[in-house]
Amino acid sequence: MTVAFAKPQAAEMKPLCDTIGGDYATVRATLEFITEHWRNQPSLGEIADRIGLSPMHLQRVFRRWAGLTPKQFLQTITLDHAREMLKGSASVLDTTYKVGLSGPARLHDLFVVHEAMTPGAYRAKGRGLTIRWGFHSSPFGQALVMVTEHGLAGLAFADPGDEAAALEDMCKRWPNADYVEDRAASEPYRARIFDPAQWSSETPLRVVLIGTDFEVRVWETLLAIPFAGATTYSDIAAHIGKSSAARAVGSAVGRNPISFVVPCHRVLGKNGTLCGYHWGLTRKQAILGWEAGVNSTATS
Repeated sequence: MTVAFAKPQAAEMKPLCDTIGGDYATVRATLEFITEHWRNQPSLGEIADRIGLSPMHLQRVFRRWAGLTPKQFLQTITLDHAREMLKGSASVLDTTYKVGLSGPARLHDLFVVHEAMTPGAYRAKGRGLTIRWGFHSSPFGQALVMVTEHGLAGLAFADPGDEAAALEDMCKRWPNADYVEDRAASEPYRARIFDPAQWSSETPLRVVLIGTDFEVRVWETLLAIPFAGATTYSDIAAHIGKSSAARAVGSAVGRNPISFVVPCHRVLGKNGTLCGYHWGLTRKQAILGWEAGVNSTATS
């Protein structure tokens, strides 16, 4: 029988006070303002004034957070840039699979090794699994990290005050599992996931995929999308031999329980549009821009 757990109150989940967590709040507010006023092409000074910072301070935050200036960052999330990212996306998936997920094409990625739960384990909806979880500060707001003895099973994001809802959302995916709040168990995964200095093929991040056979095939394909790259729903469908199943692929991408690590944020519409993201389009923009900054630093 699953042991009932008490959902933490918002007061128990205050964001950790570190630099990166604070930077994301500024970046998010900036992105929201620009999304609303992009037709007016606001200057750095106008954006900074709206956010309540000096232009120099805003510039410094973006540099520290993504290694890019605000202007460079915004260029990475434009429609034109997205379309460039999609060029050859189908062949990129095939090439990445041929060289292996830890090959040269993954030089700056998380170096993930994964296993899938058996279909029977999925149908049991988590029965017999103990999932340890904790909220942690991340470059993209509060991150809910969920781990099992097999490895990382869940990664979600929450805005301030929404932590309890994010936890409930994730727990519904495996309603028969036993849940234990254990930040000591989840913290090493948090550090490993969000610190590029710890991305190493010698210490790969262990991930367990809990879903239907079709969902697992889609999620495995997501792992083949190169860091700072992108693909489309239709290219994923073609890659798994289901060319007419782009809509079903979209549903599976939306149900991906391990955000960021299994990079559903790198899936775009055919014309480069961002489309949906379970944890918010602003966060999807932020992740894509952050990756572009990390990639440019790593390759310079």
